[in-house]
Amino acid sequence: MAAPILAYENLGIIQGSGWLFRGLDIHIGARDRLALIGRNGAGKTTLLKLIAGKIEADEGRRTIVPGTRVVLLEQEPDLANFPTLLDYVLSGDDAPARHEADAIADQLGIDLTRESASASGGERRRAAIVRALAMDPDVLLLDEPTNHLDIAAIDWLEDWLGRFRGAFIVISHDRTFLTRLTKQTLWLDRGSVRRAEIGFGGFEAWTEQVYAEEARNAEKLDAKLKLEEHWLLRGVTGRRKRNQGRLSKLHEMRAVRAAMMGPQGTANLSIGSDDVRTKVVIDVKGVSKSFGDRTIIKDLTLRITRGDRIGIVGANGAGKTTLLKLLTGELAPDTGHIRLAKTLDRIVIDQQRSLMAPNKTVREVLADGGDWIEVQGVKKHVIGYLKEFLFEPGLVDALVGTLSGGERSRLLLAREFARPSNLLVLDEPTNDLDLETLDLLQEVISDYDGTVLIVSHDRDFLDRTVTITLGLDGSGTVDVVAGGYEDWEKRRKQRVLGGKRANPRKVEPTAPPAPKVKLTYKDQRDYELLPKQIEQLEAAIARDEAALADPDLYARDPAAFDRLMKAIDTARARKDAAEHRWLELAEQAEALG
Repeated sequence: MAAPILAYENLGIIQGSGWLFRGLDIHIGARDRLALIGRNGAGKTTLLKLIAGKIEADEGRRTIVPGTRVVLLEQEPDLANFPTLLDYVLSGDDAPARHEADAIADQLGIDLTRESASASGGERRRAAIVRALAMDPDVLLLDEPTNHLDIAAIDWLEDWLGRFRGAFIVISHDRTFLTRLTKQTLWLDRGSVRRAEIGFGGFEAWTEQVYAEEARNAEKLDAKLKLEEHWLLRGVTGRRKRNQGRLSKLHEMRAVRAAMMGPQGTANLSIGSDDVRTKVVIDVKGVSKSFGDRTIIKDLTLRITRGDRIGIVGANGAGKTTLLKLLTGELAPDTGHIRLAKTLDRIVIDQQRSLMAPNKTVREVLADGGDWIEVQGVKKHVIGYLKEFLFEPGLVDALVGTLSGGERSRLLLAREFARPSNLLVLDEPTNDLDLETLDLLQEVISDYDGTVLIVSHDRDFLDRTVTITLGLDGSGTVDVVAGGYEDWEKRRKQRVLGGKRANPRKVEPTAPPAPKVKLTYKDQRDYELLPKQIEQLEAAIARDEAALADPDLYARDPAAFDRLMKAIDTARARKDAAEHRWLELAEQAEALG
């Protein structure tokens, strides 16, 4: 292993009345791609700030190669003292060059002259990314970089990081983002840190082995695990197994829903034996909506039935919020009509988390200060209910203001899911949640008896939860696809919408029409065979990463460990080349008609 360019030995920091973590040893190589994983409240953000040198440790020694530039992309950058986004981007002694910032801003699609006070969450996030990337870092520390970004911007960031020549550590709830980019994992767990030379694709298999080994050791010592640890070990592994069963059920639901789709993607429920009127929750016929000269929704026909899980995806500004307001009756269409079932009783969980008053206790938020809470008509003790949402019992009287962003989001979910309802509206529900809470949210949505509408840019989460995806491309057309994000993406690729990944803001000039000639025999063969090759390479990478998850492999067989590492790097390079080649051929095929 090459010498690290940044390291911490025996790192420890006190938070509140005790140690948040202690005795951590961390090293970062010049080209490491590290996923930093841990539950909300474990200290992931604090650890990034320590590595960046933004805060002082209570014990430990930090070493860094002279000249190494470490840049931290914070989850919530403070823009209060900057009139415009550009003032923020170019602030400080270590400010990036103006031309570097402008070049990245143009690619990412952000107007830096925008006033900071009126900027949206997505605009503030993009400005922070511009500043971080333009500073030319050697080590880049990213805290939830995909929060508030649309899919086009996430694709662009993935491409940039794929070409990045330095090291990075990333905290993210976006499984797809982590799987595509990371090659090593730091797992912050119960005050200690473990490192594995595997990307996030092999993380779950690795943690299952660690948990199993801990359970065996506890049994050998005849020691009783602490209540919280027993609950964690059994709860997390059990939930993952249950979610595998739920995924199988979800695929069955998608197949049924696909069979109900007409040729235009509309639901034809007349084939069912039940009374259609008792099943239809939202009935949309020929709906269009425009603002000024711009058409947002064009001629949409759709029936949403009881039990459907609807995912709404698209770039920022494509019309997701407008569509959501139309479907919930908050906005009237210009043409067509929308009929909502009279018995709808909705819960709306938005991005602002506005119900979480910082001066209230957890007990007050959940149970109005009492010991019991009614959950969907069933009375539960507040501490037992908190454990269902991965809270430790001692937090029941903590102030909301002392919780992390992810813990506040989880508390809001616990509060809202307790209320009786038959329509659940979730606007970017995955922001700030850790991976275990995402597993829990997937479980709760799967078990929910009513209908769910989800606006999200989290591709993996949509693939795990929704039965129908409504995809918006900004033209007013709404694709209605039985399945999740991946199914929508396949539809888009088949129609070659956009070809290569485009600038998320700029509209490229129309190229002159290509002469009408055929693809060569080799090009045609590559165009047909490359998708299958890409699938095979993805499967090979996942298989090898799972093998690397064995914590004893390096000590037992270092040669096999090296072979697997090289095989994964080779497969990733071949996959990237194959995808690039297929996109080029897809553009040619589109140009040829």
